[in-house]
Amino acid sequence: MSQIPPPRPVERTPVDGDCPACGRAELAEYDVVGETGWTHVVKCGHCLTSAHRTPAHRLGPITLLVDQL
Repeated sequence: MSQIPPPRPVERTPVDGDCPACGRAELAEYDVVGETGWTHVVKCGHCLTSAHRTPAHRLGPITLLVDQL
């Protein structure tokens, strides 16, 4: 029986400012994947409201050697 590996932790970078929904100062930026592909978001760590969303690199956190040329 195969085992499922544990999830990889997401690196969240703290961002100055307050959440537009709950007002807490718990904003962080990181990449997420959804139905439209990878997106760079700034989200509240308390209520998970997105304060800002922009399209991210096509493979998210994965960098190919050809992309570095």
